[in-house]
Amino acid sequence: MTAPGTARGAVSGPASREVRSTGVRLTSLGYGAAQAGNLYRPTTDAETQEAFDVAWAAGVRYFDTAPHYGLGLSERRLGACLSGRPRDEYVVSTKVGRLLVPSPETAHEKDPDMFDVPADVRRVWDFSRDGVLRSLESSLERTGLDRIDVVYLHDPDEHEEQAFAEALPALVELREQGVVGAIGAGMNQSAMLARFVAEGDVDVVMCAGRFTLLEQPALGDLLPVAAGRGAAVVVAGVYNSGLLAREVVPDDATYDYAQAPPALLDRTRRIAAVCADHGVTLPQAALAYVRTHPAVASTVVGLRTADQVRQAVDRHTAVVPHDLWADLVDHGLLAPEAHPDAFA
Repeated sequence: MTAPGTARGAVSGPASREVRSTGVRLTSLGYGAAQAGNLYRPTTDAETQEAFDVAWAAGVRYFDTAPHYGLGLSERRLGACLSGRPRDEYVVSTKVGRLLVPSPETAHEKDPDMFDVPADVRRVWDFSRDGVLRSLESSLERTGLDRIDVVYLHDPDEHEEQAFAEALPALVELREQGVVGAIGAGMNQSAMLARFVAEGDVDVVMCAGRFTLLEQPALGDLLPVAAGRGAAVVVAGVYNSGLLAREVVPDDATYDYAQAPPALLDRTRRIAAVCADHGVTLPQAALAYVRTHPAVASTVVGLRTADQVRQAVDRHTAVVPHDLWADLVDHGLLAPEAHPDAFA
């Protein structure tokens, strides 16, 4: 592994923000590459390349992947897309905690974990120091990169103590050696992320689905401690896995990767109606809301096609009136403490 440089990030397009004093800069809109790993359905190399090229042209310079995404396919495709691009102009994050182990006995089967790829390798949880080092080395090989800018502990929910005792110190060591730029954790919950920020020496965390226009549990734990300690927060799952992703909420909309219950569908439709009164769409408001908190450095959106990238960029740059938030509070659809004015 070679040491990362210090001049990273986009010079145009979405605004960028440095993560602490690491030299790592994240564009405010990040490219989530899970779909490049055939999340739910196949995606072609050509589709991935076209989507990447449109994102690059729009100024997106933060790209997030993981070994978990398509059993390494996402990392390989992202590396191919980045090949030939100036290395100091972009930031890549990947994750550790799941090793990919050869599994020839299941190679004829399909991955059982949401990705449409052959199960020729299997995931093995490993938050040991050795597991972290092996995972990172494998990610470098798959991406073909000389360094990884940001490394997250990936979903350590059931491995909390090993993650704190072994994995996190390993990442701190790699950062101190200059092997990686910034370190943290990525999870679908906020409480443990708050502990990582409060007790661990982390620079950035990725919080998926727990700070959105629909729900804000991270306001009670993660975001205040992150703001106080100067740690950056990357928000993922901003659409709550689909419920906030469309202007008109369909009956089959999903929430946390399952069918949204009727009460939640109704509430979301009422939020969309208030947004429409202010001349903005539900997805535009969803993206704008999470950016109002000062601890949030970037929003990562999962992108599959060039059209999805263009749509995300348009939504990200839409002007959303500030009085929308007060109107949502007045309608009982946003708690007073969740109004952006309360974040200051």
